[in-house]
Amino acid sequence: TMAGAGEDVRVLFRAGVRAALDAWSALQIAVENGFGGVHSKEKAEWLGSAVEEYFMGNADLELEEIEDFLGELMNTEFDTVVEDGSLPQVSQQLQTMFCHFQKGDVAALREMTSHITQKKCKITATTLMPAGESDVDEDDVDSVEEMEVTEVTATNDGAAMDGVCPQPESSQPDTQTIKEEDIVEDGWTIVRRKK
Repeated sequence: TMAGAGEDVRVLFRAGVRAALDAWSALQIAVENGFGGVHSKEKAEWLGSAVEEYFMGNADLELEEIEDFLGELMNTEFDTVVEDGSLPQVSQQLQTMFCHFQKGDVAALREMTSHITQKKCKITATTLMPAGESDVDEDDVDSVEEMEVTEVTATNDGAAMDGVCPQPESSQPDTQTIKEEDIVEDGWTIVRRKK
């Protein structure tokens, strides 16, 4: 039946959106470091449905519109400005998935989603700590990363209480900026550290 097929495609599109957001390192860094406050994880969940609804409500979105929408959400919900070049990339993935969704191309949606998920697993696997590193080394790495995070984030007292780096004296605007060099230097270690 057509209705059943439509449902399937919608479910696959939703899964694809989640996969793309899960693999987006800027969002994951923001969540892991609590840039969105105590409810960062819930906000990331909500982001998935917000993106899905956005596409459902707007049939032919320009790439710039998707970028603006995602950038605005990151800014509003996570006080984060994404400047690592990943916004156009993620927006492009979402736009392509939505095209597959509109055509009802189940196979293409499945393939794209599994490709994103596999790529994410590869990235994570290659940048994890090598086996055999002692706990002491990991603690050292932690403290270095904390300092690096402090450099690139500016928070107010309210955010400091949420467990982000406290910087009450800061005159910087209350916004974290994730730039390419931060992600490249730290790899995924910042994101994975607090397991």
